[in-house]
Amino acid sequence: MTQTRLTLPKTLLLFVVAAVVQAENRSFSGILTPSPMYIHYSEGYLVVPGSLDLSGLLFSTSDDGYYQKKNRTENITTTSTSSSSSSGDDLVNDDGKPNRQLQGSSKIDIVVFREPDDCHRSTSGCDWTKLGVGASDSYGNLRWCCANDAIQLNMCTGKNDYGRLILNASLFKGSTRSITIDANGKQEIHVSSPLLSVDEGSGNYVMVMANCNDEGRTVDVAGWYSWKSKGGYLPGDLFGAMYFYIFLALVYVVLLTWYGICMAIYKEATIPIQKWIFVTLLMGVVEMFCKVGDFLLWNSNGTRFWFALYFGVVLGIAKQALSRVLVLMVSLGWGVVRDTLGDQMNKIIFLGSFFFAAATARDIISIISVVDMKTISIDGEEELIGIVEILTLIIAIIDVTFYMWILDALNGTMQYLENMSQHNKLRRYLRLRLILLLSILFAIVWGVFGLVDTFLDEGILTQDSEWAIRAAWELNYLVVLVSVAVLWRPNPAAKDYAFVMELPSVGGDVEFTTNDGVEHPDNEENIHDDLRPPSAADDDDENGDGHDSKFKIDDAVPT
Repeated sequence: MTQTRLTLPKTLLLFVVAAVVQAENRSFSGILTPSPMYIHYSEGYLVVPGSLDLSGLLFSTSDDGYYQKKNRTENITTTSTSSSSSSGDDLVNDDGKPNRQLQGSSKIDIVVFREPDDCHRSTSGCDWTKLGVGASDSYGNLRWCCANDAIQLNMCTGKNDYGRLILNASLFKGSTRSITIDANGKQEIHVSSPLLSVDEGSGNYVMVMANCNDEGRTVDVAGWYSWKSKGGYLPGDLFGAMYFYIFLALVYVVLLTWYGICMAIYKEATIPIQKWIFVTLLMGVVEMFCKVGDFLLWNSNGTRFWFALYFGVVLGIAKQALSRVLVLMVSLGWGVVRDTLGDQMNKIIFLGSFFFAAATARDIISIISVVDMKTISIDGEEELIGIVEILTLIIAIIDVTFYMWILDALNGTMQYLENMSQHNKLRRYLRLRLILLLSILFAIVWGVFGLVDTFLDEGILTQDSEWAIRAAWELNYLVVLVSVAVLWRPNPAAKDYAFVMELPSVGGDVEFTTNDGVEHPDNEENIHDDLRPPSAADDDDENGDGHDSKFKIDDAVPT
């Protein structure tokens, strides 16, 4: 089977990782070693009319025009070194073996071409030989450069194209540039006509750079190059994501303003959970402003606002961790039927901290591991499961744990409220459970869609719409957050849904109540053991919280 260049496969990371794409003003500092065995390439998604600017790259020779035979491939015809070796000690390397002076100049080839849309959607990747770059045969042999073995395989003639990148003129539709490297002497050179305009259509473009002549010289490359789309330097497949984050920022601002005004109006009736909801909304506003600011700066000058990028990532993960912890605490009855969670609080904090640490590590690694200029050999490219995929799996397991624990806690708390005939609180918990079940259903459906899109031979989504996968998860989270904010919105009767301790002012038995504004028969004076919330049972023997052991939710009475 023909070995081809494979595009980076789509993975489950698309579902959960923030969009991570190479900056469009890209720095490059590397070495182009003369070899027909591999080439270098970089990719960028452009919205036409677009361009690739190479004016910032400086190519300089890093040797004196002599090379060591031992460092070259064996298929090169060796010429006599007697004349060279007699010219001085400079022609002998450190181990005493002779060097040979280069004969004639060589070329650095640079080509830019567009990949068809089905290349990105296909799990098998893209065969560049069908686009006129490189050559292959029916036996699976793949060659990028015209060298002796490629000539023997009839992949090139070896006349005018020896030591050059193999290009099929009848198939190749892109642009080319070349740099001449002299046989000897110090040389520093820029690309002639460095601005390459692209207008073949919006899509994924590839720049290939090759130093194919094995008898050529090692060349250092330093500087920058940039991809620019019609609308700016932002990768063309992220314009939709930028507009989406602007929309989310506006939504969070409206929500925060509404919730803050309501809390100020009904400040006398404010309960703790409302303060945490306000903090979560505030974190969402700051996170969205960081993302929007990063995208706008990225689009205007091609560089990323790294502080905003990393701060936004960390803050967003903190917001998600806090939301999971709060929903779980409320599901266990915190602030509604009990004022403390006992030892369970330590478990909740540990699980939330574990989620934060794993998600932060995954996203940061995903950002810093991006490589702008890659290398591909004649053996093709392979992707291995790395630490990012492992962390993604761990995070998925943590999320499942949160959801299972939340649903189990909700069932227990609702049973308690039903037994206590606290119908107003029960209705609120029923609505919360419905919201979470719908969220889980959406997550399952969207997850299946993502898997199908990932593992089909041809994906469903195009490259410029893949940001929608991340956007759907953001919307799912936002819907849950808005629903919880509405359920626990500030109002004059907010404290009727909170855990309240009522103590007699003079004498009498101590009585704890959880008021919900519901009338009950006067002869209900005591609560049986089966009316306790399950979460309270874990604290029967705990007195380390500074309260008297008789002041517990177990002693609650219906009101």
